[in-house]
Amino acid sequence: MHDMTSTSNEAEHAGDATHDASGGDVERVQRLAEARIQVVEQLHRRIVGQGEAIELLLVALFARGHGLLVGVPGLAKTSLVASLAEALSLSSNRIQFTPDLMPSDITGTDVLEQDQQSGERHFRFVPGPIFTNVLLADEINRTPPKTQAALLQAMEERQVTAGGRTHAIERPYLVFATQNPIEQEGTYPLPEAQLDRFMLQINMDYPGLDDELEIVKRTTAPTQSAPTPVLHREEILAMQELVRRVPVADHVVAHAVALVRATRPEEQSAPETIRRFLSFGGGPRASQALILGAKARAVLSGRFAAEVEDVRALALPILRHRLVTNFRAEAEGVRGDTLIASLLEAVVP
Repeated sequence: MHDMTSTSNEAEHAGDATHDASGGDVERVQRLAEARIQVVEQLHRRIVGQGEAIELLLVALFARGHGLLVGVPGLAKTSLVASLAEALSLSSNRIQFTPDLMPSDITGTDVLEQDQQSGERHFRFVPGPIFTNVLLADEINRTPPKTQAALLQAMEERQVTAGGRTHAIERPYLVFATQNPIEQEGTYPLPEAQLDRFMLQINMDYPGLDDELEIVKRTTAPTQSAPTPVLHREEILAMQELVRRVPVADHVVAHAVALVRATRPEEQSAPETIRRFLSFGGGPRASQALILGAKARAVLSGRFAAEVEDVRALALPILRHRLVTNFRAEAEGVRGDTLIASLLEAVVP
């Protein structure tokens, strides 16, 4: 009888613990939704417009993904990334990629030092600019593949190997790379397998008339106010873990997988436009990105469950850089975004 009572009490305590954990997560979701509003407000003190880009940056951050920013010069890509780091109390670095950039210029290198007293020599690792929380890889397609690969390895593994030793990069770790879509001479485009390492491709367009007027007024004034930190490193790490715990119903996962599989021309479920204009579609990493992004988007909106609408809202930035169009698409001027739009019409929940 005593044992039965003990077992009963343990079960009650376990239920209470589960309830407390779920209750605590609900409070954390509310905290992150409030923090998102504050972060956006802080960023808009320096950045005019670009609301969609800001939202996608936050999705990438809390889903532990990386982003590829594509836009013409002068759209505040650098300022946006730097301002995000300031609003989140994270360290940031910027690397200007050039044709003569070497992998050691990014990752760091071993230097030979001599002890003044003993005369002994030893190697000491000097970390490169890749060791930061938020890294802006400016014009990543201007550097050769060998240097690109050094960055992409760190993106995937969150660590750097130099001199036979592995050095971990402090988390959170977020890479935003930029590409100029109009100036392609003398560039080394990222191969499709490397593009797949980026969770999102964020296309930044020219501002509207009202936004451009405000940009000119602000940037020609004496000073610009800096963002005030909203979250700290420990909070961000905890909220990244929170995103992983967000529940996803089976039908939501099924829809994400169906969307990705329908981008593959050889699949029976692929629409006619996909079969006609694509050579290759997205792989399993695209399905994973859709679900993780949907979780982050839900939490940032104050919801503790990812829905089909979250998956569909992120289909464009997650899939656009994973589609390889064929010659017919290039000849007829068919863009990847157009194909994704037709895909969303064809594949319904």
